[in-house]
Amino acid sequence: MVSEGHSDVRGGRAAGRRSWAGWQFVAPFMAVFALVFLAPIAYSLYLSLFRTRLIGGTSFVGADNYVRVLRDPQFWSAFGRVALFLVVQVPIMLFLALLVALAIDSGRLYGSAFFRISVFLPYAVPAVVATLMWGFMYGTRFGLIGNINEAFGLSLPDPLSPDLILASVGNIVTWEFVGYNMLILYSALRVVSPSLYEAAALDGAGQFRIIWAIKLPALRGALLIATIFSIIGSFQLFNEPSILKTIVPNSIITYFTPNYYAYSLSFQGQQFNYSATVAIVMGIITMIVAYLVQLRGMRKAV
Repeated sequence: MVSEGHSDVRGGRAAGRRSWAGWQFVAPFMAVFALVFLAPIAYSLYLSLFRTRLIGGTSFVGADNYVRVLRDPQFWSAFGRVALFLVVQVPIMLFLALLVALAIDSGRLYGSAFFRISVFLPYAVPAVVATLMWGFMYGTRFGLIGNINEAFGLSLPDPLSPDLILASVGNIVTWEFVGYNMLILYSALRVVSPSLYEAAALDGAGQFRIIWAIKLPALRGALLIATIFSIIGSFQLFNEPSILKTIVPNSIITYFTPNYYAYSLSFQGQQFNYSATVAIVMGIITMIVAYLVQLRGMRKAV
């Protein structure tokens, strides 16, 4: 009996050591996670509860900043712009990525390895470089559009005009991220069992039937992930407008996107508290939309 008691004590101590050992392995990650993720969010929440005035200093205002955001027409104008961007650009980008992934996976594309790298290569180009490159190509006086107009005597619309700037940004983002989404979809196609294709061939199924009955169902999860990433990226749109602002300042307003609006409030208007509130509200909206899309995708999968 004594030996059994000692074994129980030793077993409990060993379990306790194993438990602490697991926390020791996780501790470095948790420390970095808390420092670079949780701490900025907590500080932003803290800032959003205050307001700084030229006369009177900083005072606690509670939820007043959030009410102000919900009534801010500039915020909703920026949100409507990225919502339109999402509805138009994301389906086009994912459709192109799907076509490329299917073409590469078909095995009938000559030089598929080179083609795959070529499509993915724009994702490796920094957003700043890509935006500057396309911005100068769009130029009607110094870029590709201007050269075409001069060479052929045409008068093509200015892609950097206020009416077309959102479509131009969409073209840049599509060029950058088609390859990234193609890789996600192509990776999902590579794990499909070859026996399914063999069975379909024995049944006399053609390529379109194989795509519809085998490949597209296999891509459902990957398409959901790519859609969620694209939604988050659309709501976070910032780099391209901020770079184009230096080229065509009259086409990019201070509330072009919610993120650019928050940036302008903070670094140009010195409204740090309100800027933090705008960022938090936009983050909440992004989480809600992404969650609803994920929930709908999971229901369809079931």
